[in-house]
Amino acid sequence: MKAMFARFGVRALSFGAVAMVSMSNLFAQEAAKTGGGDKTMLDKWIIDGGWTMIPLVILLAFAIFLAVYCLMSINKNKFCPDDLRGQLIALMGECRVRSAIELATTSPTYLGRLVAYALPNIDATRPEDLGKDSIEDAIADFANNERANIMFPVDILALVGSLGPSIGLFGTIQGMVGAFGVLASSGQADPSQLAGDISVALLTTFWGLIVSIISIPAFFFIKKHAQKLESEAVNAVSEMVNTSINVINAEAQLARIPEGLGAEEGYEEGYATEQDQEWESAPQA
Repeated sequence: MKAMFARFGVRALSFGAVAMVSMSNLFAQEAAKTGGGDKTMLDKWIIDGGWTMIPLVILLAFAIFLAVYCLMSINKNKFCPDDLRGQLIALMGECRVRSAIELATTSPTYLGRLVAYALPNIDATRPEDLGKDSIEDAIADFANNERANIMFPVDILALVGSLGPSIGLFGTIQGMVGAFGVLASSGQADPSQLAGDISVALLTTFWGLIVSIISIPAFFFIKKHAQKLESEAVNAVSEMVNTSINVINAEAQLARIPEGLGAEEGYEEGYATEQDQEWESAPQA
């Protein structure tokens, strides 16, 4: 998954960079031809932000791409589908461990790979717990190894969310430095001379915040969603193992459960004895 993400990510970044450079040159040429006439919305909201808008627009496109990619790759059908879970629990309820492993190996889902990795650690020589400690260790190892691959694009999304405001702040400082340079050279605050630098300062801040507003909430939502799906898969495997343990030890568990409660039986017997004594001691008519 990481290799596929890297290929798509590089292509998206390359396409975005080429597109932004081409648009910048195109609109610069059109502005020169029109002699600075009426500006379009693209001029007012993007082009006037200067070259700093190029990485910001690329980051914005990349953030949207990452959010869509994560939502498509992290879903219940790819983690813990209900039909597969039901079939595996039914097989483990019959203690058919080998059949459960064979079924799991045919599924590319997270649950299928987890079952195929964990259930071979079942110890049939320990019917009381089936070697549950080894199974739990295998589950933990699998979850740790898979978590790195699953969370890689999600962590990149968080990185994009933190880079957006930083690049926006860089453009803000650049615009303010240019504005103060104009003031230093002209000696007066001419709005027409300061407008370009102020546009750079404000637009880069604006788009940097937009990148962050999209990326950070998406990061937390997708992260929590991935953790929930992972927990469902782990709990499903634990339920399978517990089901087999309960089936194997059903007779032993029933033998430990008393038919009645001794305290209540003693109480009833004592109460009956006291009543018998009262009737025996009462004078007969």
